[in-house]
Amino acid sequence: MLLDIFAIISPVFICAMIGYTWVKRGHVFETPFVSKLVMNVGAPCLIFSTFMDIEMEQEAFISMAGAAFITMMIFGVIGWVVLRIAKLDQRAYLPGQIFPNVGNMGLPLCLLAFGDEGLALGLTYFTVNIVFGFTVGMSISSGVLSGKELLRNPMFWTVVVTVSLVFAGVKSPAWLYNTTNLIGGLTIPMMLIALGVSLAQFRITSLTRSISLSVMRLGLGFITGNVIASLMGLEGAARGILIMQCSMPVAVFAYLFAMRYDRQPEEVAATVVISTVMSFLLLPALLWYVLP
Repeated sequence: MLLDIFAIISPVFICAMIGYTWVKRGHVFETPFVSKLVMNVGAPCLIFSTFMDIEMEQEAFISMAGAAFITMMIFGVIGWVVLRIAKLDQRAYLPGQIFPNVGNMGLPLCLLAFGDEGLALGLTYFTVNIVFGFTVGMSISSGVLSGKELLRNPMFWTVVVTVSLVFAGVKSPAWLYNTTNLIGGLTIPMMLIALGVSLAQFRITSLTRSISLSVMRLGLGFITGNVIASLMGLEGAARGILIMQCSMPVAVFAYLFAMRYDRQPEEVAATVVISTVMSFLLLPALLWYVLP
């Protein structure tokens, strides 16, 4: 078991360290370009090729999508209450509590821990996370509810088309599958390298507050994932993926929203860094808990 856990963690850690070391040695990393490439090209191709390749029952997809929706609603309600009691800025800190880093960090772990089935289930959670992130999350930070960003997002339309094809039983032509599979292969390594770059660039300002918010994100995620998995009767890979995705640290795009709308970006960046470091330290225990 220990060797299995090490085999899962080491690629994640090494890829993140490549990005971290790259920046610390003074090399240039074009984060805006890489982010746009991954989100607009790599991730849509990964979603399409994964769902075209694996036989996934409609019930499993709907169940994981429903579980993702429920858990994020719980994160939002509890996060709102706690932040209100603590008298902290909702627009700055609430997105970080609602949206875990199920992309950069979650997807690689889903793939390495549970294989192609895990990746498909992880992508389902990731998709719901993206849809709500670019609607609810952005509206919390901006103060204005708008779906324009979502409609401009290629991942949204990729999901609509891909899910429609899967439910209709339509298979992709070989040339299209091979192309998207090849391009989609860059997504997970680049996500991890970009995560390492982000950790190298972020600065910690308020240590006590950031630690408290980080503990809340990880603890709330783990407990909620367990409760919803139990209530929905999820087992095997579905249970493991839900708990693991819920237990991820603060999403990097929570910082991007804070920076875009000037919602204390330095404070939010600190929660991203600390929650990610804490998550790395807790990964062996988390994997030991969720693995069959």
